[in-house]
Amino acid sequence: MRILLIISGGIAAYKSLELIRGLRCHGAQVRPILTKGGAQFVTPLSVAALAQEKVFDDLFSLSDESEIGHIRLARETDLVVVAPATADILAKMANGIADDLATTALLATDRPILVAPAMNSRMWDNAATQRNLAQLQKNGVMTVGPARGELAEGEIGIGRMAEPADILAAIEAALGGPLSGIRVLVTSGPTHEPIDPVRYIANRSSGKQGHAIAGACARLGAAVTLVSGPSNEADPLGVETVHVETACDMLDACLDALPVEVAICAAAVSDWRPAQSETRKIKKGGRGAAARQPNLELVENPDILANLAARENDRPRLVIGFAAEIDDVVAYAASKLETKGCDWILANDVSPHTGTFGGDDNKVHLISRAADAPNIEEWPEASKVEVAARLAERIAQALGSAA
Repeated sequence: MRILLIISGGIAAYKSLELIRGLRCHGAQVRPILTKGGAQFVTPLSVAALAQEKVFDDLFSLSDESEIGHIRLARETDLVVVAPATADILAKMANGIADDLATTALLATDRPILVAPAMNSRMWDNAATQRNLAQLQKNGVMTVGPARGELAEGEIGIGRMAEPADILAAIEAALGGPLSGIRVLVTSGPTHEPIDPVRYIANRSSGKQGHAIAGACARLGAAVTLVSGPSNEADPLGVETVHVETACDMLDACLDALPVEVAICAAAVSDWRPAQSETRKIKKGGRGAAARQPNLELVENPDILANLAARENDRPRLVIGFAAEIDDVVAYAASKLETKGCDWILANDVSPHTGTFGGDDNKVHLISRAADAPNIEEWPEASKVEVAARLAERIAQALGSAA
């Protein structure tokens, strides 16, 4: 893996040093180009020491041009990565400006380009930046981030450069992971079923597991659509996220995402919703015995997992569900595998003492179809991120063996 890394002039340039280390640990050859602005934040010596390569920084260097030249730099690579990608360099890329070594190499390359934007949130939201980004994406330039978080100015907002681990994952995906070319649909979080404009029926799901699964599949190269109910979890990088509120909204969004090769229903969808949602807040109308007792009639919500599993013309090759139970977890999940018609189901215990809902860890059983009886695998307790990574790897193996 050969990477041409362009480090432009933003405070996030310090993260590029960790990115270089990560790339080297993965066996990549990293050739760095350091702009004049980038050299204000990291030194050529530190970049060269970590990359174990010469740092290129001068378009008009006679020695550099005679030895390799900007054209060879631009083409003797598998991927060009710009991290950080400032508003300035994005604008130059979008408009074909080549006034230094970095922008000249970008204009001369015929290799794929990945940018990791980093800037103040106001600069990110500026119409000019968004116009430039849209043009670059139209040109086929890939992006990772930016993320929401604390910025250099002490502000909180979107504009923080993606973490090196996320950039590394995007690089691996851009160069083709085991799920490259595979479309994956993931549902996550709870649903909110409105009773009136103030109250709703919900559950304790946080969305952590579903969001982690979406991110894990994206890191293996999949094109992921995440349909998320109300959740405080940040949208995973490299994932198309659709935000919904109710079960009916979630079903519509899932059907809109078809066709996909894999559907993973990790959302905790409300089983019921009010037959009628009031348009105005329901009042008690009095105190004590005189208070109005609302008559809440419930109707059953659509079963998203069963709906996807029963599709005829556009059924995903692999339909995976979750079974959140508090007793007889494996038995109920095995039964659900049959009644829902899915291919795999992950059973987890969400009893209050487990801390699964809202927590960072999970313990699951993977139940899959077999000739005589369901095949049951017990996975050790692990973080939800680790569970997600293991599931993504299993999906890649299953699709690979079925190809």
